[in-house]
Amino acid sequence: MKASILLFAALLLAPAAALPADSQPVVRTDPVLEQATKTIAAKDWPQAQALLKDAIARNPNNADYHNLYAYSVRKGANPDMSLVFQHYNEALRLDPRHRGAHEYIGEAYLEVGNVAKAKEHLSSLDKICFFPCTEFSDLKKAISEYEAKPK
Repeated sequence: MKASILLFAALLLAPAAALPADSQPVVRTDPVLEQATKTIAAKDWPQAQALLKDAIARNPNNADYHNLYAYSVRKGANPDMSLVFQHYNEALRLDPRHRGAHEYIGEAYLEVGNVAKAKEHLSSLDKICFFPCTEFSDLKKAISEYEAKPK
């Protein structure tokens, strides 16, 4: 038993030991996501939508693109909620554990008055997040605020 634990620890450390001390791991960034994040932060919804719609056309299997596209449509003027749900659901089809998509689709369900569906996604986040995560906390807060509103 002790030997297998030592072997496991050695295997975990082996890749790090093989790197020279001055080398840094290569971090690949996605220029589309970087630009989308900037346009979303600036609340330039039409630009974010155009950028992400084009990115989806080039790479329809990217859950992050679908998630942020749906978010930018939802936050923009006169959102087409059927399009919003279509793209959040596609993000979740591609990555069923996509925390951002679960949070945002839950918020979208609140916008159309479907608390039960929002709570389903909160439950999914509760299972996905081993430790509390911001997506769970944010959706839980949004649901609490929605339920506290006078009807």
